[in-house]
Amino acid sequence: MSAPQGPKDRKPEPPVRLRTRRPCPLCQQPSKQKYHPFCSARCADIDLHRWLGGQYAIPAADPPDFDDAGEAATGKRDDGADSA
Repeated sequence: MSAPQGPKDRKPEPPVRLRTRRPCPLCQQPSKQKYHPFCSARCADIDLHRWLGGQYAIPAADPPDFDDAGEAATGKRDDGADSA
């Protein structure tokens, strides 16, 4: 029989991977779990700078004016009834 192994005698287990491994979205190198989804702190910082600089902003379309949609700016509809 072998002697009971203490916590110091155990071989460290690899970390549990909860996400699938993907390439870094900036440089396509394999991603590291510490910086997921990036490969390094450098790529993570570059991405953060792009977010803070507004480069990832979603373009918004201006809502149509009532004049362009067929309604008068005074609030009257085409059928003669007042819009409330």
